[in-house]
Amino acid sequence: MASRTSSPLVHPDVEDFDLFKIMSALTDELRLTIVVTLAASPGLACSGFNRDVTASVLTRHFRVLREAGLIRQHDVGTRRINTLRKDELDQRFPGLIDLVLKESVGRVEPYTNCDSA
Repeated sequence: MASRTSSPLVHPDVEDFDLFKIMSALTDELRLTIVVTLAASPGLACSGFNRDVTASVLTRHFRVLREAGLIRQHDVGTRRINTLRKDELDQRFPGLIDLVLKESVGRVEPYTNCDSA
C-alpha cells in the first residue's frame, strides 16, 4: 500500500547510521519513552502513544527517530506502524540499544495500553 504522505518515508541504511544523530534523538524524554515502548512492544501504531501532546508534535518526534535510524515505519491502511530497528542498530553499534534500555530504567516508563498492529 502506498504511503499516506505525499513524500516517501526516509529510513537511513545501516551504513549511514550516525551515532551522534542517534544520541541526539534519544536526549528527548518523549522520544526515549517511544524507543523503550517499542523495545517492549514492537509493531505499535502511532495513535497509541502519548495523548498529552498534539498529533503534529508526536509526528515530529517519530520523524526524528525514523530519520536517525532508530525506528522503521510503514503504513497499514490508515495506521502507521512503528518498530525499533534493534537488529540493524546492533549490527552498526553493538550493544548501544541494550545500554540505552538499561540506562532508561527509572528514567522513563514504557507506555501501556498502546494500539498494536
